[in-house]
Amino acid sequence: MFKGSLVALITPMREDGSVDEKAFAAFVDWQIKEGTHGVVPVGTTGESPTLSHDEHRRVVEIAIEVSNGRIPVIAGAGSNSTEEAIALTRHAKEAGADAALIVTPYYNKPTQEGMFLHYTAVADAVDLPIIIYNIPPRSVVDMSVETMARLAKHPNIIGVKDATANLARPLHTRRYCGEDFCQLSGEDHTALSFNAAGGVGCISVTANVAPRLCSEMQTAWAEGRLADAMAIQNRLVPLHDALFAETSPGPVKYAASLMGKTSERCRLPLAPLMGPTRERVQAAMADVGLLN
Repeated sequence: MFKGSLVALITPMREDGSVDEKAFAAFVDWQIKEGTHGVVPVGTTGESPTLSHDEHRRVVEIAIEVSNGRIPVIAGAGSNSTEEAIALTRHAKEAGADAALIVTPYYNKPTQEGMFLHYTAVADAVDLPIIIYNIPPRSVVDMSVETMARLAKHPNIIGVKDATANLARPLHTRRYCGEDFCQLSGEDHTALSFNAAGGVGCISVTANVAPRLCSEMQTAWAEGRLADAMAIQNRLVPLHDALFAETSPGPVKYAASLMGKTSERCRLPLAPLMGPTRERVQAAMADVGLLN
C-alpha cells in the first residue's frame, strides 16, 4: 500500500531547455532526506507531454537509481495511445519501479468502456501495480466509480490518484472498490479532507518545495494528531494557492528555483510566469518559512 506524502516530481531543466539530470538526481535525494514517502516522476508536474521517450525513460531510471529502495517510485507511464502506455509501463517495470501511474486517455475522449479496455490492456500486458490517474480538468474524460470498480477487480490495478477535488468521490470509491483499494488525492488543497473520506495520502505538487511539511502533515494525520495536521494544512494554504495561480508546473518550478534546486525553465507551450505571479509565489514561500 502506498501512503503518506508522495511528490509529483518536477523535471529540472537547464536554461537551454535540456533535462538537468544532475539536478534531478540531487532533487530526488533531497526529497527522501526531507521525509517524502514516495516519488512520482514524469507525471503532469514532470512535464511528461513535452519529454521525448528517451528523456522520459531516463528520468524514471534516475529516480529509481537514486531512491535505491529507500522509498517507493511510482513511474508516470500514461498516454492517450494504449500501445505507448504499455511500452512505458513495460519500461517502468524493467527499470525497477514499484508501480506505474497511468492517466485517463486525454484528447481521444474515450467512453467508459474505452477507458476500461485501455487500462485492462495495460494491466494484462505488464505485471506491475497500476494506479489510475483520474484528472478530468486535463483529460476531459472522468472515469466513473462503476468503471473503476470493474477495473479494481484486476489484480494489477491497485488504486487511484483522484484529482477531481470531489470529496464525495472517495466515499463512493471506497464503497464500490473496497477498503484495500489505494486512494491518493491528486489535489493539495483537499489532501486532509480526502483522507477523512477514505484516502491514505496525496500525490502532491506542493511537496516539491515543502516536502517536510507535507510529510509531517500526513504523518500527523495517520497518527491521529489531527490538530497538528490541520495546523500544517492551514499554514500551507497560501502556498497551494500561489502554486496554482498559473498553469502547473510553472509556479512550482519558479518556487524551486528560489530555493536553488533548478532553473524555472518550463518547455513551451508553458510560458514564463507573469510578474504578479512571481511576486505571489515568492511572498507565499516566505510566509510559509521556506525562504531565508
